[in-house]
Amino acid sequence: MREAYHDQLGELADQLASMCGMVGDAMEQATKALLDADLGIAERVIGNDAKIDDARAKCEEDAYSLLALQAPVATDLRTVLSVIHAAESLERMGDLALHVAKAARRRHPAAVLPEDVRGYFAEMGRIAVDLARKAQEVIRTQDVELARRLDEEDDAMDDLHRHLFSVIMDKDWGHGVPSAVDITLLGRFYERFGDHAVSVAKRTVFVVTGRMPGYASGTDDL
Repeated sequence: MREAYHDQLGELADQLASMCGMVGDAMEQATKALLDADLGIAERVIGNDAKIDDARAKCEEDAYSLLALQAPVATDLRTVLSVIHAAESLERMGDLALHVAKAARRRHPAAVLPEDVRGYFAEMGRIAVDLARKAQEVIRTQDVELARRLDEEDDAMDDLHRHLFSVIMDKDWGHGVPSAVDITLLGRFYERFGDHAVSVAKRTVFVVTGRMPGYASGTDDL
């Protein structure tokens, strides 16, 4: 029975890793829809969001079942609790990719992004997907050092997010208020996606070490 129990714990980690892959794919495709004004890709991201929601529900159901039936302690308890919190963060990452895809759909057939900010969002999309992939690796390997490096790599996302404000606030900004609002919201979606990826990785540090690293501010909201 103990072997079956530990198999169930391993399955929880596998479910989380799979969710990381799902949200990374969602943001990769949402970014492509945004950059290329591709309605078909945007619609696919929007339609697939329910699968991420279902994956979170399954993770939580399995985790609460283990809590109720096995009464885990120590590292096992940390694992189960971390799965519950990380699944929530991953669902929110899926929601953020959904918001990006919806922005692309809302403005179609027009492009959402003026040419002078496209490069920023291409890079933010690349970083976002990379963070999701590395969070997936952290879950699979329990690599504490990689988890800690994610926080540093997320700094690049934060720098791009801050620089966007200087672009849209510049006196030479010529694309109007609606475009500035779109860019502000989209920048926030990417920045939050990165923060949640870091949060997921930090949950793994908690499982391995029993200590929760400090969080970047605001990781509990979208």
